Amino acid sequence: MKYPIYEGGNYQVLSEKEIRQVHETTIRVLENVGFEINYLPALELFDQKGAGVDYDSHRVYVPREMVSRLIKQAPEEFVFYGRKEGDSITIGGKQVHFGTGGLALYVLDLDREKRPSTLQDVADLARLADRLENLDFFIIPVYPHDINIDTVDINTKYQALLNTSKPVMGGIFNRQGLDDIVKIASIIAGGQENLRRRPFIGFISSITSPLKISPDHAEYIMAVASYGLPLATSTAPAAGATAPVTLAGTLVQQNAEALMGVILSQLVSPGTPVLYSAVPVTMDMRTMSFLMGSIESGLMNAAITQMAHFYRLPCYLTVGTTDSKLPDAQAAHESASTAMLAALAGGNFIHEAFGMLDGAMTASYAQYIIDNDIIGNCLRTLRGIEITPDTLAYDAIARVGPGGNYLSEEHTIRYMRTELYSPRTSERKPYQQWIDAGSKDSWKRAEDYAAQLLEEPSEPIIPAELDARIRADFPDLVDLGGTENMSSKAGSG
Repeated sequence: MKYPIYEGGNYQVLSEKEIRQVHETTIRVLENVGFEINYLPALELFDQKGAGVDYDSHRVYVPREMVSRLIKQAPEEFVFYGRKEGDSITIGGKQVHFGTGGLALYVLDLDREKRPSTLQDVADLARLADRLENLDFFIIPVYPHDINIDTVDINTKYQALLNTSKPVMGGIFNRQGLDDIVKIASIIAGGQENLRRRPFIGFISSITSPLKISPDHAEYIMAVASYGLPLATSTAPAAGATAPVTLAGTLVQQNAEALMGVILSQLVSPGTPVLYSAVPVTMDMRTMSFLMGSIESGLMNAAITQMAHFYRLPCYLTVGTTDSKLPDAQAAHESASTAMLAALAGGNFIHEAFGMLDGAMTASYAQYIIDNDIIGNCLRTLRGIEITPDTLAYDAIARVGPGGNYLSEEHTIRYMRTELYSPRTSERKPYQQWIDAGSKDSWKRAEDYAAQLLEEPSEPIIPAELDARIRADFPDLVDLGGTENMSSKAGSG
């Protein structure tokens, strides 16, 4: 079944005048303050294409005309392909898609044990993501502590490709890992040109706030652009620490950093499917903690969405993450409020919206289910109220008349499953029935449903013969022994 199209854009935290002010200040930053890039091939490329370059300070100054020209070379939208019918998504315009992300160091499993994350968790969370109807794409959500860092790239991304047919994306740990997983994906696609034409895997390479690209990440950005695959250049300014404490100042810096990722990718390969990428956070000045779930982060993501629309660029946002340590009331209200703001603003590729606790340090299996319900509420809000002659229901009202009821009406039967959203973890039975059923709270109901989904048998996404061929060519790939042998305790709750 094809994903329905959900569009936002009605919520606008910035006026047109304010968008222009952010833009003009950003241009001043790019032209006069510049960007530090400690990678000689990137400096030389900027120099050749007309930017100002100070090789001694590794500083790049990008003139207004160059900024405008290169932004226009980037696609306004692109298709990120799934490998089953209905799993492909169009990213751009005001279409809204939610997915995973985070690269957490811990998981909270279904035995309520917080422990270091493993490669099995990558596989299990991919399987869970594949079954959640409101989740559109899978970004590797946890770091596996049980494998060598030199093989993290191929193992995490290959486990994702084995366990979900939805579009896959992940960060990069080394250049060899990037090249190897592109080779693996090319084998699956039937050739590198097929992969470029219908990409089902993309990559993330970070920009460091404030206004800096490290040598490794500059190399990765340029390499992914040369492959022509979807690219996010994630940048995470923290208001008050690595960015100005004012939200407006952080927006300016964030805008400059996001645009620099677009600019560098287009210098390498015009038309590279690049996302205007943003992960703005705030700080609690009392504790010096970085906050992912603050309402200010939600506001900035909504404003950043408007900036991306202004440039006609597809955008990558970060909402739905909570600073709570457990799937509790704080987790619910922080996730719901920030996710709703991004959806109403029309954010395109909204990541970290599933399962992230403790400022994205911990991934929770149960929170995946709760967040699926939260995102369902967001998507139902985007659908709005359909006004047609049939939904206005005059004929039904006339038939029932004064004092009647609509329970047995054909009109009710026709619309009741599509008009009303039913979250799986919400308790809507009368109180005594809830008591009789075990008095389960939303956390327990979410655990039960996650366990149920993970126990369902899976059809192979990559055929066994192709899997064997890939493993023969890449002996560093770990064999987890099949999805029925889950070491994560994911199915024991």
